[in-house]
Amino acid sequence: MLIKIGYDIALHLPFPTAVVFVLRVHPTRAGDLLRPEDFRTEPALPVEEYFDRFGNHCGRVNPQAGVIRFLNSAVIRDSGEPDTFAPAAAQLDVQQMPVETLEFILPSRYCEVDSELLDFAWQTFGNTSLGWSRVQAICDFVHKHLRFDYLQARATRTALDAFRERIGVCRDFTHLAITLCRCMNIPARYVTGYLGDIRVPPVPDPMDFSAWFEVYLGERWYTFDARHNRRRVGRIVIGRGRDAGDVPITMIFGQHSLVDFQVVTEEVGPGELNSARRSDPTAAP
Repeated sequence: MLIKIGYDIALHLPFPTAVVFVLRVHPTRAGDLLRPEDFRTEPALPVEEYFDRFGNHCGRVNPQAGVIRFLNSAVIRDSGEPDTFAPAAAQLDVQQMPVETLEFILPSRYCEVDSELLDFAWQTFGNTSLGWSRVQAICDFVHKHLRFDYLQARATRTALDAFRERIGVCRDFTHLAITLCRCMNIPARYVTGYLGDIRVPPVPDPMDFSAWFEVYLGERWYTFDARHNRRRVGRIVIGRGRDAGDVPITMIFGQHSLVDFQVVTEEVGPGELNSARRSDPTAAP
């Protein structure tokens, strides 16, 4: 299947400042692009591109005061298959885990493993079966415990805050699930990317980037999603890290305000590509 992706993000900056961003398709999916991403800024600025320690494709620009727009459009191939289901995937003892997974069982900025959540996790999930079943039990709990409210997004909300407040957006569902997994010694990492309403009933909320998580079981990473709590089609990874602090869509080093935010992610057929591009608000003239 083919998925059209892109965005139009505009920020107003009262003063010149640097902007760091994680807005490009992750290198592990770059080979699936039908053509290179049409990433650009308005006004056009030199972009210093780099790859962080998690392998994310990042960039920095240094705009002057005024409005800076980040635009992108692309079409990417996807298998069309739902998230992998592997109920026999085994949980490893910490002594057996690959060393590169160990940082994903430790506390991080938004995931307070060393908090009241540690005792809660063991009391609640300690009798569940190890491995896939335990992760699914955690997703089931988070999905029921939190109420999704797009208007209640807060950049400073941590996993413990979400647990206490019982409300949040996809990043909060993800942070809480990651934290509970780590409390149970299951490596879990944060993922951000595109996830459109493909082969599911559309939701009324504006299209946005999405957050989900991956856990290390057996010998590989598997996708889980506590917010939707179902296998989905068409996830396109942008960034991975310990939590949302590692994969900021934009990080602005000064005052700013959001002017516009549009995200596109939808399935298209081969015959729709040209017409879709003409109608895409993120596409170049």
